[in-house]
Amino acid sequence: MIEYFPVIESFILLYFIGLNGVYLTLNILSLSGIARYMQSRDVAGLPHLFSGFAPPVTIIVPAYNEEAHILNTLRSLFQHNYPEYEIVVVNDGSKDRTLEIMKKEYSLAPFPEAYRARIHTKPVRAVYHSTVDPRLRVVDKENGGRGDAVNAGINIARYPWVCRVDADSILQKDSLMLIVQPLLEDPTVVACGGTVRVANGCKSKDGIFIEAELSTKPLVLFQIVEYLRAFLYGRMGWSPMNAHLIISGAFGIYHKETVVAVGGYRSDTVGEDMELIVRLHRVLSEQGKRYHITFVPEPICWTEVPDTRKKLRRQRITWQIGLIESLMMNRGLLFHDKGTFAGWLAFPFALFFEWFGPFVETLGYILIITGFVVGFISIQAFVTFLILAVGFGVLLSTSALLLEEMSFHLYKKPWHIIVLFAASVIENFGYRQLNTVWRVIAVYYYLRDKIREKMARRKRKSRS
Repeated sequence: MIEYFPVIESFILLYFIGLNGVYLTLNILSLSGIARYMQSRDVAGLPHLFSGFAPPVTIIVPAYNEEAHILNTLRSLFQHNYPEYEIVVVNDGSKDRTLEIMKKEYSLAPFPEAYRARIHTKPVRAVYHSTVDPRLRVVDKENGGRGDAVNAGINIARYPWVCRVDADSILQKDSLMLIVQPLLEDPTVVACGGTVRVANGCKSKDGIFIEAELSTKPLVLFQIVEYLRAFLYGRMGWSPMNAHLIISGAFGIYHKETVVAVGGYRSDTVGEDMELIVRLHRVLSEQGKRYHITFVPEPICWTEVPDTRKKLRRQRITWQIGLIESLMMNRGLLFHDKGTFAGWLAFPFALFFEWFGPFVETLGYILIITGFVVGFISIQAFVTFLILAVGFGVLLSTSALLLEEMSFHLYKKPWHIIVLFAASVIENFGYRQLNTVWRVIAVYYYLRDKIREKMARRKRKSRS
């Protein structure tokens, strides 16, 4: 084993060099992209200048057991000064009072509406119209999952663009107008994502966002930094290359006919939001069509994040399994001869660094630290590893915070920046490593279930 340590050491160091090299490139692209966006924003003026050209939009809100949040979400959606939009809430077989609360608040009445179910979904029980606000309709259906619920909303949507918003989220004012601007500037855009921020601790009233504040829980603070890094650098970096592989299910807008043409959301994956975007890349690339899937940093959706380790663990395992399923279901995108940067850069990156990466990172921490303690690893290699694995993580997190402060400045109090700066440093000493372990567990769960499915199929075949 000892003789293989130099090879293992070199592989692990090369892995972290490659990973951080990609992140550095994305950071440079993000800085340039944010600068261009802020400049165009200053030139274009306020969002209402585009209001005369804004396309009609159907906002779809899938809701399952959301009695605690649904009214605040609807109030936030009704505050938008958008020329023409409707809201379709899909009650996905809730077992709580989600439907009853909406019936009472918005005087819902059953309406025998005829529509074409172009995407197959679980049976729809009833369609309700609000008698106090004609913009609101509610679909009551059997439980089929978030993707199935959104598909039901797409079926009944009247307008050419559909905007998906989670039932526990609050859209910041003007977010809807801001997210449609890429559609007005580029007719090849088929989907656009906005920024998702952490709502825990923030001030809001009756669904209206008032002010960004911080939670007192370290776990939430780490996620604030994480979301800043993921959206301001990750999404912004891939956007110029048309290489987005995910638009958050919490907030994104899609061309309805394009989504219907590729079959809508799948209901057999836990990562239906990412799978749809990867499938759009794959199908549209195979068809040789010109298209863009883009990202806008300014429209913001505020959402609650897990505030306990148990909830966070479950979320991150689900995310990792969703990523793996999305890649496997659309593996034809990888190095496709008609593919864009999504198939030649983003997909290989997700495959090697996001899927297999957790194993390499976990193995790296174990072997490098153990090897240094027992004397197999040199001090130079150990320090290099710490710089790549921890030091560069601190740099990425603190630079994301700096970019937020320079551009949108949502956290206005000086102590906000001090606390978030501390969190951006501390998260690299335990929190990120814990996430890596959870991702390893997710891969194990995925492979275990696949092996079980394969064995079950063999047994059925042998019996037949």
